[in-house]
Amino acid sequence: MFTHNKNATRSDYPAELQHIMNLERANESREWLSSWRMLSVEPTPLVSMKHLAQKLGVGAVFLKDESKRSPLGSFKALGASIALVRLILRKFPDAGFTAQSLFKGEHAQTLKDFTVVSATAGNHGSSLAAAARDIGCRCVIVLSSQVSADRENAIASNGAEIVRVAGDYDDSVEHAESLSKTEGWLVVSDTSYEGYEEIPRDVMQGYATIPSEVIDQLDAKNADTPPFTHVFLQGGVGGMAAGITAYLWERYGKKRPTLIVVEPNQADCLYQSALAGHAASATGDIDSLMAGLACGEASPLAWRFLQPACDYFITVSDTKAVEAMKILAEGQYGDVPIVSGGSGAAGLAALVELTENAAQGKEAGINETSKILLINTEGATAPTDYLKQVGKTAEEVLAAAAKVQA
Repeated sequence: MFTHNKNATRSDYPAELQHIMNLERANESREWLSSWRMLSVEPTPLVSMKHLAQKLGVGAVFLKDESKRSPLGSFKALGASIALVRLILRKFPDAGFTAQSLFKGEHAQTLKDFTVVSATAGNHGSSLAAAARDIGCRCVIVLSSQVSADRENAIASNGAEIVRVAGDYDDSVEHAESLSKTEGWLVVSDTSYEGYEEIPRDVMQGYATIPSEVIDQLDAKNADTPPFTHVFLQGGVGGMAAGITAYLWERYGKKRPTLIVVEPNQADCLYQSALAGHAASATGDIDSLMAGLACGEASPLAWRFLQPACDYFITVSDTKAVEAMKILAEGQYGDVPIVSGGSGAAGLAALVELTENAAQGKEAGINETSKILLINTEGATAPTDYLKQVGKTAEEVLAAAAKVQA
């Protein structure tokens, strides 16, 4: 499914949105995150996929490889960690804490009874657990029955206590909120709801590190136009898409790139929101191998940024996502092989679909001059599933990549 967002505008970044997310706070978050040992010291790779671009008939394809952001294997490490730090700084304003001292665990004794809880489909939970472990506070993660054992093991290995509930992601969100009320724990979620926006804002703001690095890597810091014409943004509840949209919108104003949001067919809450003109629910059963995008309810806060700025919304099938995973893993057209999970490959799946559908591709303005930015949001964060879907282990793909680069 593909639709143009009739509410998207070409305007300067509104002051009311700038009050919520802005370049100043984005830059501060990037600086603070640089002190966490779990994150790469260097920006994640920006890969120019020249052969893929030629195959698809576009001017250029750049892929930002967030699988190498940290040992956690996904971009989520940018959001949960900075949100936890900002939460603690707000709760202990006179304690003398800094982001740097928190990440170093210097206040673990003081924070040992401070407990955070969150629902997750996998990557957010691992990231929050790792940050809580290093900071020295307690972390409880709620998982639905749809979350794989691989993802549970990854979260538990980073020190979280696991609570399992029946149902889907939205059921786990409700249970985490219930636990916060009965136990007095604090929810650190990447989705907003009535009365709960401050922490999701901080999560989204952390994701602005991604476009900030890309602009640096393309030597475009001083340019007033973006170095890419189109950006494909994975959906989910809308957090990452909103964080990156806000950054690019404020940075480039009316000259911002065309923004395209991608979701699974069966977890189309943002697509439905675009049709309805307000934050809405998915129409499918939500369950998808694109686990990080398997969300049934759009984040109202994220939607405030997406509705006026994201130009197109598209959904893709699990089958198309697997095909995109294989294109990346095999370096199918001569590019360096890349490890990408189902959610990570969703942007490429959507780009392929738009280049195969001439009418839709033309509507989105994708042609031989287009410069496309894709974001590989995760690696093989569920190794068993990855092997089943791709036919190779992540280690085999990385070994093949090393040979190509040698």
